[in-house]
Amino acid sequence: MIVTIDGVAASGKSSVSAGVAQALGVPYVSSGLLYRAATLLGLEAGTDLGDARALLTCLEAAPPRLEPLASGNRVWQGGRDLTPDLHSSRVDSGVSVVAALPGVRAWVDAQLRALPQPFVAEGRDMGTAVFPQAGAKFYLTASPRVRAERRASERPEEVDAIEAALVERDRLDTLQSVPAEDAQVIDTGGLSLQGVIDAVLAGLPRA
Repeated sequence: MIVTIDGVAASGKSSVSAGVAQALGVPYVSSGLLYRAATLLGLEAGTDLGDARALLTCLEAAPPRLEPLASGNRVWQGGRDLTPDLHSSRVDSGVSVVAALPGVRAWVDAQLRALPQPFVAEGRDMGTAVFPQAGAKFYLTASPRVRAERRASERPEEVDAIEAALVERDRLDTLQSVPAEDAQVIDTGGLSLQGVIDAVLAGLPRA
């Protein structure tokens, strides 16, 4: 079984996916962390983030590895844990450029498809491009303001600045972040985290 949970930036995908995975007793897979890892490694190497060939060279020289767990995901490069550095502002500002590169997307998709099932897969296009055969698909959304307020509670940044960045991120992600035709769309704006998790669990097909 594969459950896909896609959505816009800061819509709560990671927290919801972790909660759903824990309820089901399976791992959850955060595709976005691999794109963030590619961005971080490109930045550290001084690579042009729009240069797919150079980025793939970085990835293939010392491939990052996603460790999917129900409680959270980590990304390793050899013995180095990249996870703490993946949610910085500089990675935020570059990840949309990296995620739009077909070569990088193909690399990430291959890593995800090689993972053993079952799991909950979270990202932008899990239900449309990566796992179109998934038995249950969900798409999370919320207004930019709501998402900015949530993110501001986690980072020392102003809500207005975060909101502006999210609006730009939405614009850049338009091609990747659209609901699958058979996805259940959930507006998380008026729901608690547990409320969204419950809505997803209620939408799963019954055996």
